[in-house]
Amino acid sequence: MKYKQLNIFGNEGRKSRLGKTDIEYKSAGSILTVASGFMADYDYTLNPYSGCSFGCTYCYAAFFSRNKEKMDTWGEWLTVKENALSLLQKKRRKPLINKTIYLSSVTDPYQPIEKELELTRSILKELLEFHKVRLVIQTRSALITRDIDLLKEFDVIQVNMTITTDSERIRKVFEPLCTGNKQRINAIKEIHASGIQCCITMTPLLPIENPEKFADELLSTGITRYIIQPFHKDKGKFVRGTRDEALKILDEFNWGDEEYQRVLSIMRKKIPNLGIGKTGFAPI
Repeated sequence: MKYKQLNIFGNEGRKSRLGKTDIEYKSAGSILTVASGFMADYDYTLNPYSGCSFGCTYCYAAFFSRNKEKMDTWGEWLTVKENALSLLQKKRRKPLINKTIYLSSVTDPYQPIEKELELTRSILKELLEFHKVRLVIQTRSALITRDIDLLKEFDVIQVNMTITTDSERIRKVFEPLCTGNKQRINAIKEIHASGIQCCITMTPLLPIENPEKFADELLSTGITRYIIQPFHKDKGKFVRGTRDEALKILDEFNWGDEEYQRVLSIMRKKIPNLGIGKTGFAPI
């Protein structure tokens, strides 16, 4: 079977640019990583890219960068693992039947370059045809709706959509290069309506303007699975240029432990089966 992605093979060292992000193509030593830490309940994590052009202000993945320069310029660089598909194809000798895979842990599999390369799509085809895995996909991009045809074919799958706030003003400061909130809600609603198990992850929960209305809007998608995690201004780390604006918003909303607990209490009343932290991310 030929995939469009085969066209990126042999591009080792090639560089390009998309928006504000410098893109480099490199061969990876492996594509499946034995899950550990927060994801330890999974068998593997799978990251088709290194780095992420979404460049969210608070992204924990930035702190796994290989050096301080990479951390400080998070969102401005991206490495395409140009041999990701071929590495996965080598696993056909011993298929990954019933293995739990988290796609992805330190990047977004549906960031803008994916629209052009379809690398994640080729990986889904491979997993579907040869490996029969139990798959959880984590994204904050509406682009994932492109692959509904493939997602519907998995026996065990869950799509997690990250939605961190009810406010576009707040979203634009913390997640300036990401898909807008409404687009994400509409995307996950469409995926859910196609019969695919879905979950909305408020991870981390940023300041909320109207918790009751936010909960009602999320519930209107028909989705019943939700995960929430806190973001506290006294513990938060920032890696992007909107840091000062983010701190102002956190102060404006008094976004500390007390305010988070108040919002959490409202959300729990509206959404009784709300998953908290790591337990909410347990494999399906």
